[in-house]
This record gives sequence, C-alpha cells and structure tokens, in this order.
Amino acid sequence: MTGPSTGRRLLVLHAHPDDESIMTGGTIAHYLAAGVDVRVLTFTLGEEGEVIGDEWAHLVADRADQLGGFRIGELSAALAALTPPGRAPVRPRFLGGAGRWRDSGMAGTPSAEHPRALVQADADLLAQTLAAEIVAFDPQVIVTYDVAGTYGHPDHMRVHEISHLAIGSAVAELGRRPKVYEAVTAAGALAAGQARIAELPAGWRHPRPGELASYPDEQIGATVDVSDAYAAKVAGLAAHATQITVAPSGTEFALSNDIVQPILPTEHFLRVDAAAGQPPETDLFAGLP
Repeated sequence: MTGPSTGRRLLVLHAHPDDESIMTGGTIAHYLAAGVDVRVLTFTLGEEGEVIGDEWAHLVADRADQLGGFRIGELSAALAALTPPGRAPVRPRFLGGAGRWRDSGMAGTPSAEHPRALVQADADLLAQTLAAEIVAFDPQVIVTYDVAGTYGHPDHMRVHEISHLAIGSAVAELGRRPKVYEAVTAAGALAAGQARIAELPAGWRHPRPGELASYPDEQIGATVDVSDAYAAKVAGLAAHATQITVAPSGTEFALSNDIVQPILPTEHFLRVDAAAGQPPETDLFAGLP
C-alpha cells in the first residue's frame, strides 16, 4: 500500500540510465512506497553503452548513434516499475535537459573527447546547474556516488565531484545542509549474495576476487532493507534490457560482460556529511524531524 505524503524529499543522482536501478532501485521503490517524494536526476542518456542481444544492436554510438534516445524509454519503464501502485510514475529528469551532456564512455576512448562529453563539460556550469536543481527541490536527503565512481567510470567520478561542489553552493542558498550519502556495496552482503548463487545461465561467469567493487562492512554508514521492494527492484533492472539481463531465477543479473551479480535485498551507503564513528543507520531519513 502506498503511504501518505510525508513531506520528505529524496534526490538520487546518477550518471546513466540503469545506474538508478542497479545501485538504488530498491531504495527508490522503498521510499516511494513510504510516501517520500523521490526525484531521480540523471546526468547523461548513456549513449556509449554496449547493447545486449541483436534486436537493438545497431543503435550503438558507432552505428546509428540512437541508443541515448532509446534509453530514455528504458529509464521511463524502470522508474514506472519502481513506483508503487496508486502514485503517478516517477518521470525521468536529466541534468540540463535530456541530451545536454553526453555519456563519456571509458577513459582513453574517443568518446571521452566528444565536445559534449560529461567529462569535458565546465565544472562550474555543471555545479551551477545541479545546485539550481537542489535548491528548487530542497531535498532532506541526497544520494550520489563515491569518490571511485563505483568502479572507476569517468562519468560516475564526475557525478561525485559535481555533486559535492553543487551541494556546497545549494547549502549556502538554502541555509541548511541535507544528509548526503554515497551508494556503494557492502563486502559482506556481496559475498553472501554470491554464495547463494546455485546455477549460472549459459555464458555467465562468477567474478574474480575483487572484480566487483565493495566496501568493508565497518565503513558502511547506512544499510536500507529493501526486501519489501524486491520485486520492484527486479522489474526496474529488467526494464533496462539493452544493458541488463535478469536471470530466470529473478535473483541475479549480469551486464554485457556476463559477470553474475546477486540482486541484494539490502542497499548500502557511505554517510559523508557526518563525523566518522556515527552508529550505522537503517533509514536515510534517521534523525530528521
């Protein structure tokens, strides 16, 4: 059942369509069901993504270069899947408008030199644009990336950089500081999830040691139980069919690299706006009025 509006607002920042479902899909669905106003702000269209399967293979950047527009539709479907019945589906929102900045691809590739690539954009302009979004929405909680950009993707690292620049500017205008978290994966939960995988779909493989990014459990500042939103999280992942394959079991997924990853019933965060040593939280809104 969808909860009544609480007046609480959660801003979730991501680099590309599908990141929201992979890193925070359960959290988005969980808080939407609790009546929180959740806004998902994506920085690029994901134009440089690889495509799984043959049906849409020619949309990629070095062919038709139409993948970004297609992925708006996937993001729309994912956000609709994460929205509980009884609420209008969350709509995609892009920094500066859809297509303003482009997926940079991986470091050292030609796409990183594209004049509209996110990594080429002026940092002050990006931060000003994001700060305006933060001030207009006035969230009590913001979720972004860690300094490593999850796994070193230049756009994820750029979102981390710009987020913290923009939050500082927004705080000066709003006169208060939101709680700020960085979405990560806890090593213990990841290991337990991998251990539960009994059978791999054909062509998939287990990750090598250290291949999937994670943080030691003692560094995790918040763990949100999203088991109540697990089905929505799975549906959100499945909506990004050009990028993600959900296993028939519904408990694992893989990207185009065919490395199996568990779909976890918890999501994990670093708390970056509080002093070290704070007790771990189970609610991103903990301590707020």
